[in-house]
Amino acid sequence: MHIAWTSFLLALVVITVVPGPDFVLITGNAVRGVRHGALTAAGVVTGLLVHALLATLGLSALVAAAPAALLAVKAVGALYLAHLGVATLRAARRGGPIRQAPKSDRSLFLRGVLCDLLNPKVMLTFLSLVPQAMDPASPPLPQAALLSAVAVGVFACFWAVVVPLAGRLAALLSRPRVRPVFERLCGAALIGMAASVLAA
Repeated sequence: MHIAWTSFLLALVVITVVPGPDFVLITGNAVRGVRHGALTAAGVVTGLLVHALLATLGLSALVAAAPAALLAVKAVGALYLAHLGVATLRAARRGGPIRQAPKSDRSLFLRGVLCDLLNPKVMLTFLSLVPQAMDPASPPLPQAALLSAVAVGVFACFWAVVVPLAGRLAALLSRPRVRPVFERLCGAALIGMAASVLAA
């Protein structure tokens, strides 16, 4: 197989480091504690695994090819991101220390899963990036599986670096004047991303 590894990895790194809904959610939780961030990141990676599996099997391509189905995915994803953004803005308005009462492990994990699964841009990333790197002269299924697995691995490694770094910012972001500003920025970013998902 002559997979275009160089262009694939370069594009993947750029996509990975550009902040998106997953980044905002994970870092927002990580500053409340590394465990919070790690559980959210684990949920996001689980969502990525589902996207990778669906893309490998070709199911995501069917959704993307059906305008009504893709519109439904976008609408649900945008509503969920907007819900997270509004909840974050309300938390900023209430005030209080940044280390709030911890949510359950299950809640943190599921938020990560849903944030990733309901993001149509992640699905379209797999559908646009993976096929371009594949060798048309070789069987497609093994290539799609390998490239999708590498994509998930790169994202997982990125979160493994981001979560501890964000956790170290907890002391700074716990300051009364800084915390509400940070939470407002996170909330506004999530709402903005919800609008961009609908506009895309």
